Amino acid sequence: MPPEEPAPACDPCLGGIEAISTAVLAMSRHLEVREVLQRITASARTLLGAEYAALGVPDDHGGFAQFVVDGVTDEQWRAIGPLPRQHGVLAAMLHELTPTRLADVRTAPDFGGWPAAHPELTDFLGIPIVDGTEILGAVFLANKPGGFTAHDEELLRILAAHAALALSNARLYERSRELTLAGERARIAHDLHDAVSQKLFSLRLTAKAAATLVDRDPARARAELAEVARLAAEAADELRAVVVELRPAALEEDGLTATLASQVQVLDRAHTAAVSFSARHVKALPAAQEAALLRVAQEALHNALRHSGARTVDVSLAGTPARGAVLRVTDDGQGFDPDSVRRAGRHLGLVSMRDRAAAVGGTLTLESAPGKGTVVEMEVPGA
Repeated sequence: MPPEEPAPACDPCLGGIEAISTAVLAMSRHLEVREVLQRITASARTLLGAEYAALGVPDDHGGFAQFVVDGVTDEQWRAIGPLPRQHGVLAAMLHELTPTRLADVRTAPDFGGWPAAHPELTDFLGIPIVDGTEILGAVFLANKPGGFTAHDEELLRILAAHAALALSNARLYERSRELTLAGERARIAHDLHDAVSQKLFSLRLTAKAAATLVDRDPARARAELAEVARLAAEAADELRAVVVELRPAALEEDGLTATLASQVQVLDRAHTAAVSFSARHVKALPAAQEAALLRVAQEALHNALRHSGARTVDVSLAGTPARGAVLRVTDDGQGFDPDSVRRAGRHLGLVSMRDRAAAVGGTLTLESAPGKGTVVEMEVPGA
């Protein structure tokens, strides 16, 4: 009897591996927890071809600390109402380490119904996201044509294992950032107390002394007021010194143009969108203006790369005849209606960008419309 020929390569398996690889790479590009959760959810839905996907992270009070969905519009999500509680099928997913695969979730013994605006779900697949013995959350999929298979369950299990790493890394990153910020705030508070507070205390005492001398010894009162002016100037200098210490180090070392060019280069490598930078006739600006321009550029780039679905993002910096500068961040993404965003309470960092511009005597404008991309422009005056 002739030996059996080896089995041909499994194209569906290869396709699944490639899809998981793509999903893992997409997840690893994000460091903020919310973005990682959204990427996991979207990747799971795309990987298995489901109509709906969701991911829940439990809190300590019988509900969900975070719950993200994919396949549901913003209008549908608002109509559904508050975040779900941990009950029924979802509760099991957050307390058991085993997957749940159902032909019809409505027939499950633990099924407890859903709000009126909730879409109708039938076939269901859910897998916990586990780090050791800790359940970080659970990813749920529903409504796949033909139903979920054992192969689908295995693919989602592999994705969930990678998702646990991505989510743990994102949590560590955010915790590290919080500790860094807390340490920086503590250091600044200490500096302010030691330097500025003492001068302000002396200033107050000197001002009181001057007030008591105005009538009986005007000459001495004038001397005390001169001391008040000197102490006030020193206090202002100390405050400026503390603010300058908060200026990003790269700006001090390389200047605004080189810092922006470097950051854009990194973002271009990290994202699928093409990110470019150009600069012309830019002169050195005061430290506060350069810091504000950099922060606004970072916020605008964050919005373009994380929320707009843009294929290209362009950052330009140009000098003005008045020795100022104009920053422009342009993307060809999906755009949005600024008025609708404002009414919905989603500011996309616009308030903070406008505040930064105003703080250095500059102006910020934004142009966007659905399907038309977005342009953020900030102009600062010369020194």
